[in-house]
Amino acid sequence: MKKINWRKIHRFIAPILFLPLLLTTITGVAYRLGRSWFDIPKGKGTLSETLLTIHQGGFLGEQLRPFYVLLDGLGLIALIVTGIIMMGLFGKRPRRQVDI
Repeated sequence: MKKINWRKIHRFIAPILFLPLLLTTITGVAYRLGRSWFDIPKGKGTLSETLLTIHQGGFLGEQLRPFYVLLDGLGLIALIVTGIIMMGLFGKRPRRQVDI
């Protein structure tokens, strides 16, 4: 059986997801900090609505919005899993030798 090259998979996924994850992260943090610390108002035409629209992928339209959120989340999970596998956290542990 051919061994899976997790590094290649990770290297393929990362550039594709860089911009969507960056937008989601920055706008999510900016929205939360803006609402909590700077008391940015909610409502139509406000900065908070703009940040939330970008955060949730609303700029793609109502039909593509769920796919943006789904692919963003699945992509992040894939990056986490491939990263953990490459780190060797779930690799085979060496067996202890038993002296007879």
